[in-house]
Amino acid sequence: MLPSRFENLLDLARLPFFEARDGRLVLADPSLGPAIDLHTHLALSYVLPPRVDLLQGHNETAHYLPKERSIDLEVYVNRNFAADDIQRLTKDLSTGSLTGSGMRQTHTMANLSREMTELGITQTVLLPIDFPLLSDNAGHWLRTVRGRKDAVCFGSVHPYRPGMRRNLARQMALGARGIKVHPAVQMVRPDDARAMKLYDLCGQNGLPVLFHCGPVDIETKLGRYLSQVRHYERALAENPQTTFILGHAGALQMPEALAYAKKYRNVYLELSSQSLSSVRQILDQAPGDRVVFGSDWPFYHQGIALAKVFLAAHEPALRRQVLYGNAARLFGLPAQE
Repeated sequence: MLPSRFENLLDLARLPFFEARDGRLVLADPSLGPAIDLHTHLALSYVLPPRVDLLQGHNETAHYLPKERSIDLEVYVNRNFAADDIQRLTKDLSTGSLTGSGMRQTHTMANLSREMTELGITQTVLLPIDFPLLSDNAGHWLRTVRGRKDAVCFGSVHPYRPGMRRNLARQMALGARGIKVHPAVQMVRPDDARAMKLYDLCGQNGLPVLFHCGPVDIETKLGRYLSQVRHYERALAENPQTTFILGHAGALQMPEALAYAKKYRNVYLELSSQSLSSVRQILDQAPGDRVVFGSDWPFYHQGIALAKVFLAAHEPALRRQVLYGNAARLFGLPAQE
């Protein structure tokens, strides 16, 4: 029986899917790929203009879960954080987002692309998050990756940003392929009236909506309330023309999200952060053509999420569908050879 607990990131090489080369975790067998990662972020910036060069490479990526931390695949992934990891993460996402300092300096497209290449991930979906004012992560990221073949970038239109329709059109003109909505960060319930208008506009324009879906227990108390999975059903039910991707597959309320995927044909489940046992349950019970792979980079190394799919999807056809086929169909990417 293959292990599910590891001393550190490189210890994942005890699985037959990976090797450790020059201090880096790489895919051992290219035939296990390709994969499309539907849940990644770059360095987020707020208030001040962006100060991180997203095209600059760095020798190491400072993932929020350090590579020396022990990893248990059988728990929701943030349970692997130590207390001081949470403190560093919180500081980096708050004051670091204002100054462009800290760990986020390594959260660049160049570093993400290198990790993808090492792990057989051919495309990624970038998910910016913006506030009503004083941020334009979507515009910055869209301009940074325009013309790249290895990145699809979503937009982020806060439901309370003035000129919702105008801003959506601007981001579409820059190449946005969907819209990211994060209730816990943007402080808007997913069934808010203005948010519902945004989903309708997305449906009219053929843009999928990727939610952060479900509580994760390291957010604020208000963010935890806003992310309760029960708050998402109205959006799913009243916008059948809009495709919704439930990021983290409901997080710590996975069974409720799984039930929505069974009930509504416009709902996909994205696997990032789920425990190995939950990934197995989703692959066993969810509609197989509406489950997609994600990692939540740079919070976590992409190999952690890949390991769970490799362990849970025993049939190659199912593995190919989850890692590549479903996302390729969703975004009009070439079929896997």
